[in-house]
Amino acid sequence: MTDSAKPTLLVVDGHSLAYRAFYALPVENFSTKDGQHTNGIYGFLSMLVNLIKAERPTHMAVAFDTSRQSFRTREYTEYKANRSESPAEFRGQIPLLQECLAAMSIHVLQKEDIEADDILATLATQGAEAGYDVLVCSGDRDTIQLVTDEVTLLYPNVQGVSQLKRYDPVTVQERYGVPPEQYPDIAALVGETSDNLPGVPKVGEKTAVKWLTQFGSLDALLDGADTIKGVVGGNLREHIEDVRRNRRLNRLLRDVELPLGPADLAVQPIDAQAVRDIFARLEFKTLLPRVFEATGVEPQMAAAASGPQVAAPVPVDLSASGLADWLASAEGEVGVTVLAEGGLPRRLGFATISSNGDRPLAVESGWNDEVAAAVRDWFASDAVKTFSDAKPQIKALSRAGITTSGIGFDTIIAGWLVRPSFPDKSLGHLVDRYLDEKLPEADPTQLVPETEGATPGQLSWFTLRVADAQRAALPEGVASVLADIELPTLSTLAAMELAGVAVSHPKLAEFSAELGVRADAIAQDAYAVIGREVNLGSPKQLQEVLFEELELPKTRKTKTGYSTDAAVLADLQETSPHPFLDLLLQHREATKLRQIIESLDAAIGADHRIHTTYVQTGSQTGRLSSTDPNLQNIPIRSDESGRIRAAFEVGEGYETLLTADYSQIEMRIMAHLSGDAGLIEAFNSGEDLHRFVGSRVFAVEPAEVTPFMRTKVKAMSYGLVYGLSAFGLSKQLRIEQAEAKQLMTEYFARFGAVRDYLRSSVLAAKEVGYTETIFGRRRPFPDLSSPNRVLRENAERAALNAPIQGSAADIMKIALFRIHDEFTAEGLRSRILLQIHDELVVEVAPGEWDAAERIVRTRMGDAAELSVPLDVQIGRGANWDLAGH
Repeated sequence: MTDSAKPTLLVVDGHSLAYRAFYALPVENFSTKDGQHTNGIYGFLSMLVNLIKAERPTHMAVAFDTSRQSFRTREYTEYKANRSESPAEFRGQIPLLQECLAAMSIHVLQKEDIEADDILATLATQGAEAGYDVLVCSGDRDTIQLVTDEVTLLYPNVQGVSQLKRYDPVTVQERYGVPPEQYPDIAALVGETSDNLPGVPKVGEKTAVKWLTQFGSLDALLDGADTIKGVVGGNLREHIEDVRRNRRLNRLLRDVELPLGPADLAVQPIDAQAVRDIFARLEFKTLLPRVFEATGVEPQMAAAASGPQVAAPVPVDLSASGLADWLASAEGEVGVTVLAEGGLPRRLGFATISSNGDRPLAVESGWNDEVAAAVRDWFASDAVKTFSDAKPQIKALSRAGITTSGIGFDTIIAGWLVRPSFPDKSLGHLVDRYLDEKLPEADPTQLVPETEGATPGQLSWFTLRVADAQRAALPEGVASVLADIELPTLSTLAAMELAGVAVSHPKLAEFSAELGVRADAIAQDAYAVIGREVNLGSPKQLQEVLFEELELPKTRKTKTGYSTDAAVLADLQETSPHPFLDLLLQHREATKLRQIIESLDAAIGADHRIHTTYVQTGSQTGRLSSTDPNLQNIPIRSDESGRIRAAFEVGEGYETLLTADYSQIEMRIMAHLSGDAGLIEAFNSGEDLHRFVGSRVFAVEPAEVTPFMRTKVKAMSYGLVYGLSAFGLSKQLRIEQAEAKQLMTEYFARFGAVRDYLRSSVLAAKEVGYTETIFGRRRPFPDLSSPNRVLRENAERAALNAPIQGSAADIMKIALFRIHDEFTAEGLRSRILLQIHDELVVEVAPGEWDAAERIVRTRMGDAAELSVPLDVQIGRGANWDLAGH
């Protein structure tokens, strides 16, 4: 039989590769509407589809472990005992994966007391003896021993399972210096960390290969162990039984009794309907046609599986006058797409759902002065316009002198409001999710794309249809958040991004240079402490210095050793102070600040202003974030932050900066939501909140509340908002846990409604599956019912905070767009530049301070009707630092 005529047997380690896929794909991007995580399943099936297409196996099976217990754990109870419990997000994916494989008619094999690798070894051996070309796909290095001229190992790379390296006997010899059958001998000597099999101390791979080459086999080496000199020889003799045990345990069984042999594993036609059903449950729409193509499903069946396809209208290209007439006669909402190039409009597309007579559904036009004049009034009108990702499009129009009003819907924002944990990033994702269709998209990697992408007119048509489907999925309260908060905020953010903020390059450059000098000096001091130079940015070198040379207590274990991140080292310095550690933390702080400054400096444009981009859909709570550059990471309340903020200046043609923020907004929302009479009295009395609370908790007069008492109750009050435990409070205040627990008891004894609210809010979220802000914004919490205690408790803490932090975000957004709108209505040139955390920065035009301050104070104060007043603090100055308050 020629090689080309030989059948090909593919055997796959299901658990190993699904686990790798789980870690390769971000869990937050793969979840069904019911909260079932699917990243491991998706990654595994994607890998399998690629394998089937590339290798065309004639016979196939996937093997799984049944549990962590096997004959190996009976021999050595510590076998694989170092492996942590599978993440809760992974559990439940294996049964669903097996259901997918059954629908694809792929045999699944598993056997009690036996590991999946032993099943692979048995099938590979049987297949090779029966004349098959065998492919073993596994992420376990023990399977290297199976490689022969007839058996090839496909091993995933470190990035996951998307790329597989082929190991034949030559490749194994080149990589490890021994033939495949001797690889387990290396592992027996060196040990296998993943299996918790300790090796011979100070014996690495090179030493093991040298010994095996010298003696010819592991048995001969162990018999001649007395002839090996030095420390390693002594270590070998001392651990010789460990080596023998390791070799027994890593030897794969090749004679497991299985219900099926290679001949029984012939590839069968898949059950197309069953695949459709399970993929529909898992919401794998784009994967479905790939599976059908790889498994040879008839084209008509594949087309049927992808759901009903509605032909997109062929857009009509109109002149400027024709476009003006079409827009004037449009009834109802109009889908709009603005394709931009260099920040300016290049092509416009419009669409409606229904058409009267011969009026086309979709139209489009290139951009020129005539078109701009033809559409200017329509864009400025109240005609209802529906976009997908409107902000960059209305910014492009604004740069061309076009004002946009009447934004009625944005599909990207609507999708985020429904799924804040897993926002869809593009119209294509939304078309897939809500219409069960595929948006025509050109392949950007092809010079001559096989598929033409949707035109602007067609994109507008798809946008309208997605919007219709989303409206049906939007609860009434969430729809109000979209219409009454997010869409008005969108327009305001566009104006802020276009305005930018003036920033001084000389100030940033001077501070950056100072920090560079400071960091170098600190580094030299650190080197002097340990007597040599090291790379202070290298975790590996720091691990050697901290935990080997200085013998400091080991920190949290990671995949690459012991953690050296900033928070962990700060805790280590607290418990085990050392001069080197102190200098290392100082160096990190200086380096981090310098990186922040350099990112800001690089973002200054030709107009000497920074134009950040606000991300409206970047958080689950509704808070804004910013990027290019990130302004949220500028430190606050420190000398260094003052130096950075001093570089943000009033721009040319303006008089001063105004800053405004809410005082204790989250505590005020807590008082409102809990209805606690004590907190409400504190705010309504005008007394310092923390002194008032401290007097109640410690049973003293307000004047007798010491600074330390005030600090305690302040930490308590804000900690409760974030679900702080007694342990967390004790750590934060550096007090005994018993004292922290007593403090919480005293607090709740006097502010019982706070405790009752916090408890009831979590219970309510468990019942309905989500939390809700004052204004109706929802945040789903599927992990509130998780069997994993850690995940469940994390979700409970987040659920405590979500209504409060989300309501604060809503209030700030309402104030933001109302201030912007009132500035415009009163004809002021003053404008909002920044919204950072709970603070606004306004650039005030000459002669407009009184009007600007009045509007800011009023609109921030009446952004929400609470049972306590919203207190607004205002500052003024030539730069952001001076304008602080």
